[in-house]
Amino acid sequence: MAIDLPSTGMMLLCVALVQLMTPGLAFFYGGLVSHRSVLTMMMQIFVSMGVVSILWFAFVFSLCFGDTIGFWGNPWEFIAMRNINVNEPLRGTEHGISGLLFAAYQGMFAVITPPLMTGAFADRFRFKPYLLFIAIWLIVVYAPWCHWIWGGGWLADWGVGDFAGGIVVHTTAGFSALASLAIVGKRPSTERENLDIPHNIPFVALGTALLWFGWFGFNGGSALAVGGPAVAAVVNSEIAASVSLFLWVLIDWIRRKRPSLVGLCVGAIAGLATVTPAAGFIQPWGGFVLGATATLFCYGCCELRKKFGLDDALDVWGVHGVGGFMGTVLLGALADPSGCGVEAVLAPKHCVNPNTITRSWEQLGKQTVAVSLCAVYSFCVTFVLLKLINLVFPILPSREHIEKGLDNVEHGEMAYHTPAKSYVVENVDRQ
Repeated sequence: MAIDLPSTGMMLLCVALVQLMTPGLAFFYGGLVSHRSVLTMMMQIFVSMGVVSILWFAFVFSLCFGDTIGFWGNPWEFIAMRNINVNEPLRGTEHGISGLLFAAYQGMFAVITPPLMTGAFADRFRFKPYLLFIAIWLIVVYAPWCHWIWGGGWLADWGVGDFAGGIVVHTTAGFSALASLAIVGKRPSTERENLDIPHNIPFVALGTALLWFGWFGFNGGSALAVGGPAVAAVVNSEIAASVSLFLWVLIDWIRRKRPSLVGLCVGAIAGLATVTPAAGFIQPWGGFVLGATATLFCYGCCELRKKFGLDDALDVWGVHGVGGFMGTVLLGALADPSGCGVEAVLAPKHCVNPNTITRSWEQLGKQTVAVSLCAVYSFCVTFVLLKLINLVFPILPSREHIEKGLDNVEHGEMAYHTPAKSYVVENVDRQ
C-alpha cells in the first residue's frame, strides 16, 4: 500500500497531541497532591518519556507488534526499529502511514500508560523502585495486552474491539493501580491534615485542558487515517467528556451544595476514558450514553473506594480502570448494527466504521470476557511484581521522609519555598 499523504499529515499532528498528554497528566496529578510532593508526582510522570521511549525503541515495540511468539510478539523482528521503513507501511498492516510513524504514534500510548498509575500511590513510592517498576510493568503487563489486541494476537483474531485503549491503556493501568494499594497501604497524615484537598486547583484545570486537547489525537488518531472513523472518534470524545463533566458537576452541586471545579475536571477525564475504547465505532448518541455511564459508574466507584478505606489518592481505579472497563463492555451494545458489517462500498452511509465491530450479544460477551481477563491479569501480575520489587528495593519512603516532603528528600527540590496559604471566604463585603 502506498503512503497516504493526508493521513500522514494527520498522524504527525496526532503524535504531538498524544505526547502533550503526558505533561498534561503531570499538571493534572501534580495539582491534586500535596505541595510537598508535587515535584515527585511530576517527576514520576515525566521520567516515563525517557524510560518507556528507550525501551520502546529497543525492543518493546517489537514485543507489541512483531509476529506472535508465545506470550508476546517476536522481540527480534523490529529490534532497535530495524525492518521498519519510513517510506512504506508496516508489513501486514492496511493503513496508509509509514511504519516508522506508526511506531512513533504507538510509542506515545506506551509512554502515558504507566504514569496513569502514579495517582493511586501518591506520596508512597520511592523513585528508584518506581523506575524499575514501570520498566518491568511495560514488558509484562502492557506489551502482552497491546499485542493481543492491536498487534494481531489472539484477542484480535477472536474479534475483540478496542479502538483507542480502553483495555490496553485504561484497564491495565487502572486495575494495576488498584493492586498497588495492597502493597503501599494508606498515606500517613496528621489529624489536622486532609490529604484529599488539592494543593493547586488551577494546575488541575490546566492539566485537564491539556489532556482534553491531546485526547483528540489519542482517540481521533487511532483511526490511523483521515476519514469517517477519525471524525466520529473526535466528536464522540467531545460529547462524552462534556456530558460526564456536566453531570459530575450536578451531582457535586446536589451533594455538597456547591459546584466543584475539581469535580468538573475529574468528570471530563472520566468521560474521555470511558469513550476511548468505543470512540471510532459508535454514533454520537453512543458517545452521549457513555458520557452518562462514566458519571454513574466512575462517580459511584470513587465513592465506593472511600467507603472501603482504599487510599487511591487520585481515583485512578475509579476513573480510568472502571471507565475503560465500562466503555469496553458497552462497545458490544453501542456499535453500529449488523448491516454495517460489510465492505465500505456496500455499507449504508450512516455506518461509522464498516466491516469492523457491530453490536450483538455475541460481541457484548466477547468484550466482557476480554476486559475482565485484562482486569484480573493486570491486578494479579502487578501485585506479584510489586511484592518482588519490594524485596530488593523497599518501595515505601519512611514516615520522616514523607513529613519532610518527598520533593526535598528524593529530589532535593521544592515547588514552593514558601507554601501558599489557603483562604476561605464566606461573606465578602462588596460595598
